[in-house]
Amino acid sequence: MDPWIWAVLLLLVGMGLVVMDIFLPSGGIFAFLAVGAILGAIWLGFSHNSVVGVMVLGGAVVGTVVAVAVALKYWPSTALGKQMLLQVPSSNDVLPENSPRKTLEALVGRTGRAKSPMLPSGMIAIDGLTLDAISEGMPVEAGQRVRVVEIRGNRVVVRGLPDEPPDAAENDPLAQPIDWDNSEPFRPSQA
Repeated sequence: MDPWIWAVLLLLVGMGLVVMDIFLPSGGIFAFLAVGAILGAIWLGFSHNSVVGVMVLGGAVVGTVVAVAVALKYWPSTALGKQMLLQVPSSNDVLPENSPRKTLEALVGRTGRAKSPMLPSGMIAIDGLTLDAISEGMPVEAGQRVRVVEIRGNRVVVRGLPDEPPDAAENDPLAQPIDWDNSEPFRPSQA
């Protein structure tokens, strides 16, 4: 066999050892053997002819860079790479559990009442919570029913709803809260 064939074979063995050193922990043994194989291939190439030596040297430089780049691309998906590298946490892993945003997102679709005129921002009350909100476009009068349509950042976006006749629960004095102000608590009997 010609020495240039041995040089190419030794170069391929060296590239294989470089990849094995990346995938298999050997304490540097594969790296030492890879360097020896690549240097031996370069020496055999130059001993045959200077043109073959330069080609083997160029192949060693380019091949080593390509072998390392390809091996490092696939290394994180191997079992050893997964053990050694930390996984990137998702946004759910790093955000706190009781975030105010989750509380606000739970309000989407719920209805409440405007506590102040909204031109376009103001205060609304939903289930006993008083929140700062902005209207979707049209002005909303104080006391008008509103529906939460979305959350933008930390702002609640609402849409005004047409007023409906008051419920029977609103006229029922037993359904009113304790602090409800009734101007005539005791009505005279109709006898």
